[in-house]
Amino acid sequence: MTQTAQTLSTDASAQIIEALNQCVAETAVTTMLAQNFHWNVTGMAFGPLHALFQTIYEDHFVAQDDLAERVKALQGHAEGTLAGMIKRSKVAEVEGTPAAEEMIRLLKDAQETLAETLAGAGELAAGQGDTLTEDLCIARGQTHEKFAWMLRAHLS
Repeated sequence: MTQTAQTLSTDASAQIIEALNQCVAETAVTTMLAQNFHWNVTGMAFGPLHALFQTIYEDHFVAQDDLAERVKALQGHAEGTLAGMIKRSKVAEVEGTPAAEEMIRLLKDAQETLAETLAGAGELAAGQGDTLTEDLCIARGQTHEKFAWMLRAHLS
């Protein structure tokens, strides 16, 4: 049976909120990763990588808001602290300034992690009948898989 934010059980909402907060955290950390790389990339591929990294962080900034607003629609608390997001995230921050190729690899890995996390959150939502959250997770997961493909193409 299809459920909306108002008709989900308290337990179902709590599970979905937790999964979405994981998505928010990983998206936020990946946003900063892409912005860090945008600021610091150098070398022969500076122009296209600078532009690609900007496209990624701008997309992710909007996505954080979409995911957090779904948490709020489900009557949850959206994780809003950097410390909390870093602690929760499977995507790690990067210290220093890696070479351009390493930036690409790290950001590709982050995109793949995000796609997996969103797929899991979408599957959880589908199991609870929350097709609206499932749809959001599917759309976001597709975006992250596309970014992973674009980054992977630079490594071939």
